[in-house]
Amino acid sequence: MRHFQRAAPKAAHIPKKIQAAFKLINAPLYSVEERIGAQAREFDPAVEGYVAYACQSSGKRLRPALSLLAGGATGNVSSAHLELAVILELIHAATLVHDDIMDGAEIRRGQPTANAKWGNTLSVLLGDAMFAHALRLSTSFTSAEITRRIAGATAEVCSGEIIQTQRRFDLSLSIADYLRIIEMKTAMLFGAATELGAMLNEASPEVIGAMKSFGLKLGTAYQIYDDCLDLAGNEADAGKTLGTDLRKGKLTLPVLHLLQNCPESERARWNNVILSGEGVDELVAALTARGSLKNAIAFARNLLAEAAAALEIVPPNRFHKALRDICQSVSELLGQFDCR
Repeated sequence: MRHFQRAAPKAAHIPKKIQAAFKLINAPLYSVEERIGAQAREFDPAVEGYVAYACQSSGKRLRPALSLLAGGATGNVSSAHLELAVILELIHAATLVHDDIMDGAEIRRGQPTANAKWGNTLSVLLGDAMFAHALRLSTSFTSAEITRRIAGATAEVCSGEIIQTQRRFDLSLSIADYLRIIEMKTAMLFGAATELGAMLNEASPEVIGAMKSFGLKLGTAYQIYDDCLDLAGNEADAGKTLGTDLRKGKLTLPVLHLLQNCPESERARWNNVILSGEGVDELVAALTARGSLKNAIAFARNLLAEAAAALEIVPPNRFHKALRDICQSVSELLGQFDCR
């Protein structure tokens, strides 16, 4: 049997438990990968190469994996789960194309972004085309409710991006505001993957609700990890342009904690750094000195514990265990910042 694998990121930087979870669903995940490639070929030949490139750059396939694992945890992994996985990954890939344009990012997964290769105008249209194609695929489900929820999640993702863009450089942004934004723009697709994975198996409303809660909490924690990575990570290991959040005025959890917990005189200084873009390295150092990075890590780990607890209602099996292991793996990823 052929094994699913991706060239980037490096396997050494993927926690062993995530690798084990992927191995558990290797055959269906490989089928998902083939289906994603096939979707690129559904576009006009003049467009196909752009779509294929964007899909190859979209990451570790966490959302498809969660769709499949949710299916296994609540029954069987069917062809409908594979279709769900493909749709959610296309939506995710489309959001990344647009994210990179807005952030001016040049590298993702160790290779040039679409906007770096072809410019913003073409890349905007590319992302739009991928969104539209994903929503067209979602109409294939026999349950209209599945289609509605995919469309709803997509709308939430886009709304979250709009609100985040609207609130850039907004020093009045609260932690509650930030959490709502990242739930919309990131966690919503995680929640859709696990909720709809259970719904396709006609699980009980209680199990479906628990699976959605799991995905939302995991997705929120994962975004906090990604925000910490942008501030304190290593660009070579991350495989993408880092440091874009502060430069673009995105106030993430560590920064918000610093602003809300430092003396007023110091706050004015950090506000000026955020607005001017000068002295960013000094601000990043203060995140460690003031314990703001550590606070964000603890917050994310608490969410991961809550996500794992949400699964208690789901009957245990190897897929259930793999979902819990993914929570532990994200906690391990957060561990790289413990010494900061």
